[in-house]
Amino acid sequence: MSPHTTSTPRFLDAVRPGRTHWLELPPHRTSVRSARHAMRARLDSWQVPDEACANAVLLVSELVTNAVLHTLSERILCGVGLMPDARFRLEVHDGDLSGRGIPDRRPGLDDENGRGLLLVREIAESWGITRSTLTGGNAVWASLATPL
Repeated sequence: MSPHTTSTPRFLDAVRPGRTHWLELPPHRTSVRSARHAMRARLDSWQVPDEACANAVLLVSELVTNAVLHTLSERILCGVGLMPDARFRLEVHDGDLSGRGIPDRRPGLDDENGRGLLLVREIAESWGITRSTLTGGNAVWASLATPL
């Protein structure tokens, strides 16, 4: 599935108590673990089924890893929101102001890294990359179904 990039993205509404959750993280490798745990806890509290929760945790792990390893960010914002159409949306915003964007890698068979966005493409119903109005860096988002 190809990314869906729009010039006017609709970011998660930060003021929907109980339906949206944001986490601010430092650009450290340990933030990946923190993001996974926070995502699992929030989705469990919303009673999202195990398979959908596992997919969301995997996607957030990959997106936060990319932000930590491949951007010049001072902070990373990680958000999840329940949408009215039985989906939830994940967002990871980095603060990289270099304008480099996210590299499109084609890992070789023996490469140990470089498959994060390939996983996002396979698991997400839709996803995209755009500039973040929240941080000025990249905003990578993915939508998943929530079979409740």
